[in-house]
Amino acid sequence: MNDRVKVTMDAGVADVRLVRGDKMNALDPAMFEALREAGQSLIAMPGLRAVVLSGEGRAFCAGLDFGRFEKMAQNPGDGGMGMSHEMRLGARTHGLSNDAQYAVMVWQDVPVPVIAAVHGVAFGGGFQLALGADLRFVTADTRMSVMEIKWGLVPDMAGALLMRGLARADVIRELTWSGRVFDGTEAQALGFATRVCADPYAEALALAREIAGRSPDAIRAGKRLLQLAESADPGTVLQAESDEQIRLLGSANQTEAVAANLQKRAPVFADPPPGR
Repeated sequence: MNDRVKVTMDAGVADVRLVRGDKMNALDPAMFEALREAGQSLIAMPGLRAVVLSGEGRAFCAGLDFGRFEKMAQNPGDGGMGMSHEMRLGARTHGLSNDAQYAVMVWQDVPVPVIAAVHGVAFGGGFQLALGADLRFVTADTRMSVMEIKWGLVPDMAGALLMRGLARADVIRELTWSGRVFDGTEAQALGFATRVCADPYAEALALAREIAGRSPDAIRAGKRLLQLAESADPGTVLQAESDEQIRLLGSANQTEAVAANLQKRAPVFADPPPGR
């Protein structure tokens, strides 16, 4: 995945960068594959505490590679991918997701917080990729769009699923039907951006490092719990709160957090076992 996505690790923070800057990190088959591989490589990575997802060059991600649309026009039966739309999009290859959807949803499966640092543009699939992160830091002049309508399409990289938890239904409809471009300031007002800042990458790294200094057990439990709370019924969520807290109370990392605070020193946490 080195020619599309680069992953480096430092003190528990994975720095994941789209490195197709000459194409504004546009999504081609190799980029989809690299995103899936990068996310999957992090799911069970020992020592992982937080992830920053960003793009090199002028943009976070400009969406689907324009060449894909040219091939769609030339080969309407297969979308330029060498297979039917039903074969390419209909197959559930990763649980509930197809291949393209999992390039976004894999970041939900990463057990630690994922922060997207977004600059330049995040159009279409690039916008949906940013939605796959837990948090989105953007510049005020970042341009975003649910741009699929421009090409006679609908968002199909988990956008319909992920947008519904962030913005009002009527706002999502307006953006999906118009495809209009909105900036980072409006994105925050609508609910799509977590923070507007001058340097999203620097601020994302700073928060990731802060998270890396917290109990990894509690951080991972928090991600599980908050994901569940987005869709589960109240009883299930309340029970999950209790279950997660029972597992944390008196555990080695929770005891270390208390001791470090009382002794006014930096905590030393142990990595959680695989799968937790």
